[in-house]
Amino acid sequence: MTPLLSKTLTSRGIFSAIYVRLHSSLTSELIENMDKKATWDRFYSESSSRTTTFKNFEWFFGFETVQNFIMPILQTMSSTEAPVQVLDMGCGTSALGPSIYQHCSVPVRVTCADISPVAVQLMQEHVLAKAIHPRNSFSQLDFVELDCTQLHKHFGPCSVDLIVDKGTTDALLRSKEGRGKARLVLKQCLKVLRHSGSLLQFSDEDPDARLLWLETEARERWAMAVNVGLQEVGEVRGVCYYCYQLTPRLNVQH
Repeated sequence: MTPLLSKTLTSRGIFSAIYVRLHSSLTSELIENMDKKATWDRFYSESSSRTTTFKNFEWFFGFETVQNFIMPILQTMSSTEAPVQVLDMGCGTSALGPSIYQHCSVPVRVTCADISPVAVQLMQEHVLAKAIHPRNSFSQLDFVELDCTQLHKHFGPCSVDLIVDKGTTDALLRSKEGRGKARLVLKQCLKVLRHSGSLLQFSDEDPDARLLWLETEARERWAMAVNVGLQEVGEVRGVCYYCYQLTPRLNVQH
């Protein structure tokens, strides 16, 4: 087995500058089937079996790159003693959710959700072994196995303040059969978000394409009223990334 570098998904590529020691068959499976649970179970199982020391696997970039996008939003959402409800959607083995829990000064309840029980177990074991503590003593951190096309099975309508999507929608949109699932995920996100909440999609997709997709799917397909904003995250390892922020308006139809 040799290190493989895949840049074949797009001109920028969801695997841009990420070296993975994997069988070429798994690399091919990832490129075509990132919408499949079995693909991710195999990915995290094979990745973890190659080392005795746990290491977070980050799509695109780590928490440090986007903390200035996330933390100010959480500060504005903290108006009561109740924790701000945060969902790290499609968390995998990223340190993003735990980092929010560790560094946020206001109380948060961070739910890290992934379709792969392998990833969820790895993260649970890692956090327990590392004894990660929150900055705010009232904060909570949970890991749950959850298909993000079915968020309603874990979250009630209008119950989540912030949803962070770092590459999950990108993976679905670039899978052979994942586009329909990406639509369902977007619908579910808008359903569980509070009217004062936000969905942050971090992506390397060009704004001309992503903004059109978001506006079309959210506003036309389900007649949902949303505000769609755009900020440039910046360049990481030669790839330009963006933050697409969706905020439901009042009287959103569910």
